[in-house]
Amino acid sequence: MKKNLIIAALMLAVQPTGAQQVKYIINGISSDNGKTVSLIDRGTNQIVNTATVANGKFSMSGDADKDALMAIGIRENPWATLFFNDGTPMTINLNDSTLKGSPMNERLTRYDVEINAPYGNYIMKVQNMSEEEREKKKLELSGGLMIAAMKMMEGVEKVFKDERESLIPVAFVSEYMQTFGLEKFDSVLATKPVWANHPIVKRVVEQVAREKAEEEKKQAIIGQQFTDLEEPDTDGKMHKLSEYVGKGKWVLVDFWASWCGPCMQEMPNVVAAYEKYHAKGFDVVGLSFDNKKEPWLKAIADKNMPWTHLSDLKGWRTVASEVYGVNSIPDNLLIDPQGKIVARGLRAQGLQDKLKEIFGER
Repeated sequence: MKKNLIIAALMLAVQPTGAQQVKYIINGISSDNGKTVSLIDRGTNQIVNTATVANGKFSMSGDADKDALMAIGIRENPWATLFFNDGTPMTINLNDSTLKGSPMNERLTRYDVEINAPYGNYIMKVQNMSEEEREKKKLELSGGLMIAAMKMMEGVEKVFKDERESLIPVAFVSEYMQTFGLEKFDSVLATKPVWANHPIVKRVVEQVAREKAEEEKKQAIIGQQFTDLEEPDTDGKMHKLSEYVGKGKWVLVDFWASWCGPCMQEMPNVVAAYEKYHAKGFDVVGLSFDNKKEPWLKAIADKNMPWTHLSDLKGWRTVASEVYGVNSIPDNLLIDPQGKIVARGLRAQGLQDKLKEIFGER
């Protein structure tokens, strides 16, 4: 979880674009009578218009940036229909996610439905199973989910191959970069496709570049000696990190918080590593980004985390964030017996593989 996501989103939302304005005219169909339909600019994540469904229909019109990527849907429904504001009047059916308008927007909605169908259908299938059936077919379902995700990414790659001369790839830029990486995306941009200069593409590329630079800065700490700090333990007694680090053991300094969902998901992996390698000389020191003591202590107990825990209960203003430049969690440092930092951000199988490399199989 990143501390600056909300701030970044707000800053992005208020940036003036100065783009040409184009009128949009939307006539819609929906079975959700009485529900609110929201029109959202995907570049700023701002709601630009709303309408109420009455007698199975709704309509809205207004002005928005030319070629802005828009999303329209019922507020309570996670699915939204995408289109570019190209000035062509549209009829949108929110019941089946179809659109009649410009050829480009009609193709976009078909791509969006086709790309998401394998993954969405598979998730629905899993959700309709009983808990007992899901547990019984755990490995099978995991493999099926991976196949569905691969089909989804194949669809995204097809868009980037087939739609060089349209704006459609803009709608899938984030998915493409997450799957194929910035280097491959840069190679596609170098061919100067039509969509390359769209504001959303520029913003995503800039954000990824910032995150890459931030990660490189964080990784630069590897090979350096750890920096000492001091925080209270669960009983309020002050302890220095140097009491545990650089004393002949391999130590994972784990940055986490009870309110951090990804941290809680990762914690069983850390517990498993501790249980497997503790007797061989592996230890963990948890530095929490919590604000309140009670949920901090509850999480320690609930997740059966038997190692040392420290926290000044200052949230993102904790001394650990300042000393080690932590701006997202979960994060961690693996420190060797002499106190040198040898790795950062080890998670899931990556943590297990590194410890296996150090200690071998038990």
